[in-house]
Amino acid sequence: MGEHDQANAADEGAQDKSEHDRYMARALELAARGAGWVNPNPMVGAVVVKDGRIIGEGWHTAYGKLHAEREALAHCTEDPCGATIYVTLEPCCHWGKTPPCTEAIIEAGIARVVVGAPDPNPLVAGKGFEVLREAGIEVIEDVLLDECHAINEVFFHYIQTGFPLVIAKYAMTLDGKIATRTGASRWITSEAARAKVHEDRHRCAAIMVGIGTVLADDPELTSRIPNKETKNPLRVVVDSSARTPLTSKLVQTAREIPTLIAVAAQAPQKHITALEGAGCEVFVSPMCETMQPTEHDRVDLPALLAYLGKEKAIDSVIVEGGATLLWSFFSQGLVDRVQAYIAPKIFGGVGAPSPVQGLGVETPANAIQCSTPTITQLGQDILLECEVQKCLPE
Repeated sequence: MGEHDQANAADEGAQDKSEHDRYMARALELAARGAGWVNPNPMVGAVVVKDGRIIGEGWHTAYGKLHAEREALAHCTEDPCGATIYVTLEPCCHWGKTPPCTEAIIEAGIARVVVGAPDPNPLVAGKGFEVLREAGIEVIEDVLLDECHAINEVFFHYIQTGFPLVIAKYAMTLDGKIATRTGASRWITSEAARAKVHEDRHRCAAIMVGIGTVLADDPELTSRIPNKETKNPLRVVVDSSARTPLTSKLVQTAREIPTLIAVAAQAPQKHITALEGAGCEVFVSPMCETMQPTEHDRVDLPALLAYLGKEKAIDSVIVEGGATLLWSFFSQGLVDRVQAYIAPKIFGGVGAPSPVQGLGVETPANAIQCSTPTITQLGQDILLECEVQKCLPE
């Protein structure tokens, strides 16, 4: 091949990459519309392109409904035979709540499938690519791979571990306080920051607090976004002695919004019965042989997370406090990500609480290490987000 031919080939390759990136970026935009509605499924978007024109688009709109590929094919404005379909995740090749997407792609006569990320689900995991190639369809992989991974970080974690992704979230002042010395805490952050909290509650499958937060604040733990339909997360209270008041907002609304109270094995049965009678689900923490006698009055957090993941299909949990519960999660190596909202205020006070309390570490060398945080401006506040690299103190 001469220099001229090589240059032309390079130009064509660059043009193809630009075109692939552009259509995959659109598929990612569509995928994001499923946030909060598809859990524990992944968010997926698809775009059908023929003769340089988009002729169909779709996304996975809700758990149990059609997948993105079938949605896009169903909304094509002309025959998709010979077209290219761009999809953010490897098409499924098995029966679940809906038929295999590979089947729909083959039946539609699609000539080429461009995929963002492979599906780690053992039921798929490369098998979707194999089915398509065996049918004579060209498959191009890993287009905008990082972006397609990022949008489904929760799904990838859940499908590979069986446990929900755990996010430790708190709001504090510049001097690290979550309340004043009198216990007053409303409001530390601005409306913009609080709006982001409600968006995340919509996206996540569950929100968790300790009994101290319930007794102090009587929270609703719902997702409230003006002029937008939202989904409320499963509300979980870690309450060893089953002290959650029957008059609390959580219990009073338990028949409308799913609410789970996690109690220790030694919690009073009459309290458990009363909570169940009010519409709450009660998770009784198992007594393990490895537990010390002094631990029988505590909730086994790993067992609770296992129950949420395996029995309730909960793929993500935001732990909003209080400070003692957050330390329990950190000290047991159960936190995957941290969200710290910081307001430009100073509270001071020796007795004013910090977001994470408990025993704490002995030396800086024992600190729980996190990745370099991303920083988001929210009104006058900032949000620091980072991944936990070493969660269990040595």
